[in-house]
Amino acid sequence: MGSTENLDYPQIIVQYSNGFLISKVMFCACELGVFDLLLESGEPLSSDAIAAHLGASTMGMKRLLDTCVGLKLLAVEMTQEGAFYRNTEISNVYLTKSSPKSQYHIMMYYSNTVYLCWQYLVDAVREGRNQYERVFGISSRDPFGAMYRSDEEMLKFMAGQNSVWSICGRDVLAAFDLSPFTQIYDLGGGGGALAQECVSLYPNSTVTIYDLPKVVQVAKERFVSPELRQITFHEGDFFNDSIPEAELYILSKILHDWDDDKCKQLLTKVYKACKPGGGVLLVESLLNEDKSGPVETQLYSLNMLVQTEGKERTAAEYSKLLEAAGFGVIQVKRTGKLYDAVLGRK
Repeated sequence: MGSTENLDYPQIIVQYSNGFLISKVMFCACELGVFDLLLESGEPLSSDAIAAHLGASTMGMKRLLDTCVGLKLLAVEMTQEGAFYRNTEISNVYLTKSSPKSQYHIMMYYSNTVYLCWQYLVDAVREGRNQYERVFGISSRDPFGAMYRSDEEMLKFMAGQNSVWSICGRDVLAAFDLSPFTQIYDLGGGGGALAQECVSLYPNSTVTIYDLPKVVQVAKERFVSPELRQITFHEGDFFNDSIPEAELYILSKILHDWDDDKCKQLLTKVYKACKPGGGVLLVESLLNEDKSGPVETQLYSLNMLVQTEGKERTAAEYSKLLEAAGFGVIQVKRTGKLYDAVLGRK
């Protein structure tokens, strides 16, 4: 949202209130295909041409484009023939579908799923539980049953998570030297983007993606090339099924989905399966110890309330969970990016 240092209080309130509107502008432009069209065109286009290509009203498209210019998602060139729009570097890299660092899929997941749940934030705060039942008519007792309520939703979620790791995966995997660990299990590895970053960074390692059978099937078909022989798959539910022996287990954005008891249960299983001298790498967004920030992590924690059974935690809270499961030497690295790393050793 930017610094509030030079704002008076009414301006701060207006700025924060507009946050919802700003994000929806970006989501709308993504969904309509504005950024993709401008990338493909290779030259600036008028609002009339963009509207015609995308099947939108000229009046509505002009307002959307001008707002994107104000948000620095687009640039405009004024000529004798009128205004012509082009992508900025940010939109080319992060908002077009074809970019290796595209965030398009996570944008669509937020726009079409997360935002629907956030309409019931007041109810989530009052009741202390996720809101899938109100939003989708699905039991709130099984968060991932709700998230994977259709093949389309599961694919959208997996693609969204992959897009996150395309920009932060290397940061968390390089936080510690993981080269001594050659046999790695990525528990809940989903679409495999983090596993692919791992074998790229540590070419002597092999990574097994452990996830639900339907998730594994989609990962094989849509996201992980058969040519990547360093990546294998294991179908199962790590809460209810056995966890095979390995040197390192990666739990990326897993523990924040669950309450402390479920986290202890899972970490205890991981500890028992882990080879002596091995470890577990937790990838999470860490709260400050006094929980005063970062604001992104505080917002993620509210999202965990609205969508899951869990919460975001401090480094000390994750360390305590690891210690309760039996892990000894625990190291914490803040990356300065969206996600941080905690390594526990057996």
